[in-house]
Amino acid sequence: MNARNQIMGAERTREVVYAIREIAAIAEKLLAEGRDLVNLNIGDPIKSDFETPPHMIEAIHRGMLEGNTGYGPSYGVPAAVEAIERDAARQGIDNVDQVFVTTGASEGIELALTALVNPGDKVLLPMPGYPLYTAVMSKLGGESVPYFLDEANAWQPDVADIEAKVDERTVAIVVINPNNPTGSIADEDTLRQVVEIAEKRDLLILADEIYNKILFPGEKHVPLGSLAGGHPCMTFNGLSKCYLGPGLRTGWTILSGDLDRMADFKDAFTKMVRARLCPNTPMQWAIPAALEGDQSHVGEVMAKVSGRADLVASRLEQIEEFGFVRPRGAFYVFPSIDCPGSDWDFCVELLKDKGVVTVPGSGFGQRPGTKHMRIVLLQTDAQLGEAMDRIESFVAKKRS
Repeated sequence: MNARNQIMGAERTREVVYAIREIAAIAEKLLAEGRDLVNLNIGDPIKSDFETPPHMIEAIHRGMLEGNTGYGPSYGVPAAVEAIERDAARQGIDNVDQVFVTTGASEGIELALTALVNPGDKVLLPMPGYPLYTAVMSKLGGESVPYFLDEANAWQPDVADIEAKVDERTVAIVVINPNNPTGSIADEDTLRQVVEIAEKRDLLILADEIYNKILFPGEKHVPLGSLAGGHPCMTFNGLSKCYLGPGLRTGWTILSGDLDRMADFKDAFTKMVRARLCPNTPMQWAIPAALEGDQSHVGEVMAKVSGRADLVASRLEQIEEFGFVRPRGAFYVFPSIDCPGSDWDFCVELLKDKGVVTVPGSGFGQRPGTKHMRIVLLQTDAQLGEAMDRIESFVAKKRS
C-alpha cells in the first residue's frame, strides 16, 4: 500500500485545552480497570443527589405533545423570550434590547465572540475562569488577555490589573459572577469600577451569570446588566446550574444597552443566530416553567451546597499544605496547594493513587507561580467525607 499523507487538524486548535474533560479521560480508563473513584471534577448536579424540577420536565413533555417539535424562531419561541425579558426586568436589567435563546449558555458565548472578535483582537478574561473562553478565542485567532482575580481579596477582580491591560486592540471584557472555579461573588463596588473601565475604553461587557441563584447564606448577586445602564452588555444564563438541567442544553443571551452603539455588532450576532437555524424547540418550554414556576428547589440546592462547602472547608483547614478562600456561591472551592511539581501532576497522582477526581488550577488559569485545584461541592456528605479522607491520606504520604 502506498504511503498517504495524513489529514491534519487545523492549526487554530493546537492551543485548545480543556482540563476538566482531559482529567475525565484519565478517570474513565481507571474506571474501566475497576477502580473505585470519587468524582469531584464536573459541575453536573444530576450526577449526585439533585434532580431537574418536575414541573420543568412536564412543561417540555406538554410542549412536545402539543406538536412543538418543528423548527422554531431563530431568537427563540415567544413564550420563552418573554419569560426571560420579565426575569431580566425583575433583576433590574431595564435596558434590554433583544433576547436570544441558545443551546446552553455556551453557544451564546461562542456566538458572541465569533460576532465580535477579528484576528488579533484582545478580550480580557478572568483568571481563574471558565476555559471555554480561551478555547473559542484560540479558534478565532484572537488574543486572550488574563486579568487576575485577587486571592487575598476573596477572589475579587483586580481592577488595577484590568485597567493596565486594556489597549487599542481590546474589544471586550468578560466577568464570570458567581465565579467558576473559585466560588467567589464580585462585590457591587468592584462591578461598578469594571463598568466604568468598559465605558471609558468602549469595551463590550460579557457577563456570565449562569450561577446567579446559587448563593450561600447572606450573599447577594448584583447583575452587571443592572449596573451597565446604556452601556452595551451581554448577559449569559441558562437552565444548567440554577435550574438543574445541564443536559437540556438550553440557555439565553440578553443584549442590553444603547442600540446605536452596538447596532453593527447586533447585526453580526443576529446573522450567527440565524445561521444555526434555531435552538432546540421542545426544551424551550422549560424556560417559562423554570423562571416563573415553583422556585423551592433553589433554596434546597443552596442549603445542600453551602453545607457541603462547610464540610470540605473544615477538612481543608486540617491539612497544612492547603490554603483556601471560603466560597460564597456556585458549586466549587479552589484551594491553593503547597506541593512539589505542578498542580496537574498533583491532581493526576491523586487520581491514580487514591481515586479522587479533581481538576488542576492550571486548567482555569491562575497567577504565575501559584498552584490550585478545583473541588466540586455537589456530591453527598458521605462521598465528600470519603474524598477528603483519601486526600488527607495522600498528602500525608507525600509529606512523609
